[in-house]
Amino acid sequence: MPLPPIDAVATPRTTLREVCAGDLPDLLDINGDPAVTHFLPYATWGSLDDATAWLERMNKLVATGSARQLVIARNVDNKVIGTALLFKFDEGSNRLELGYAVGRAHWKQGYAAEALRALLSHVFTGLHIRRVEAEVNPDNLASNALLKSLGFTQEGYLRERWVAKGATYGVNVYGLLAAEWHEKA
Repeated sequence: MPLPPIDAVATPRTTLREVCAGDLPDLLDINGDPAVTHFLPYATWGSLDDATAWLERMNKLVATGSARQLVIARNVDNKVIGTALLFKFDEGSNRLELGYAVGRAHWKQGYAAEALRALLSHVFTGLHIRRVEAEVNPDNLASNALLKSLGFTQEGYLRERWVAKGATYGVNVYGLLAAEWHEKA
């Protein structure tokens, strides 16, 4: 069974919903910023063509049933300020991986924590996922801190895990179990 579609997940300030073509201009603002993409494994977008190519890749990934690409939109004006990707869904093990990005103008305002907390609640309660994993570059201090604040446990470090943008780097590996999430709630 594929990872099911995700209805809008609302928080006081944000709504997470599936991405659409109308989101691309806002996403270009986010992914066109080298500060945002610095720790991400893909190149900074230079144009709407890059955004369109990305959306095509995401749509193909979603079509496999192993992923859902969401955007984080501000409730006050529906501006897309970030993304959240649920991917590598493994039905047999009932687990998936989480990725995310937030535009620099919205850093350090609690948007990512608020949105991801609501998304995780939906993943564990609504989708009945058993385990969520995340990989983060150790130098990305904000992302490492965010995962820990959400209850993730650092389970290890994978040396030379990725090669991106001409560099090889390791990642901190995090995991969060449904049982731990429900204990916290």
